[in-house]
Amino acid sequence: MTASAFVFWVLAAIVLGSAAVVVLSRSLINSAFALLATFAGVAGFYVLLGADFLAAVQFLVYVGGILILLVFGVMLTHRIQDLDLRAEARQLVPGLFVAAGVFALLTAVATRTPWAQGPGRELSATTADIGRAFLGKYLLPFEAASILLLVALIGAALIVRKREDA
Repeated sequence: MTASAFVFWVLAAIVLGSAAVVVLSRSLINSAFALLATFAGVAGFYVLLGADFLAAVQFLVYVGGILILLVFGVMLTHRIQDLDLRAEARQLVPGLFVAAGVFALLTAVATRTPWAQGPGRELSATTADIGRAFLGKYLLPFEAASILLLVALIGAALIVRKREDA
C-alpha cells in the first residue's frame, strides 16, 4: 500500500467516524466538534487530489466560518443544559433501509462506470490559475455571485433586525 493510499484510508475513517458521531450524538456540542473533524477530513481529501485552493477554502469557510458560528450560536443559546435532542418517533429501521439502498446504488454506479485513467500529472499550485480565471474569463459571473451574496446578507440582516413598532 502506497503512502497516499494509506493517508486516504485514514482520512476516510476519520470522515466516516466523525460523520457518524455528528448524526448519532445526543450532545449538540459533541456533534459540532465532530463536524469539525469531518470538514477537516474533506479538506484533506482535497489536498490528496492536488486541489490546494479548494482545501484552503474548505478549511477557511466551513471550519473557520460556518462551524465556529454554529458553535458560538450553540454556546450562547440560553438553557443549553435543558436541550433534549431525542426524537419522539424513532425511525431507525426505515433510515437503515434508505441508507443501505443509497449505498448499494452508489456502489453499483461506481463499479460499472468506466473511469478514464490517464497518465499521472505532477501536482502544482492551482491558486494562480484560479485567480487568473476569476479576474479574466469569469469576471462577470464572479461579480454577479458576489452581488447576489451581498443582497442575501442584507436581506438576512433586515429579517433579524428588531423593529420599533413590534
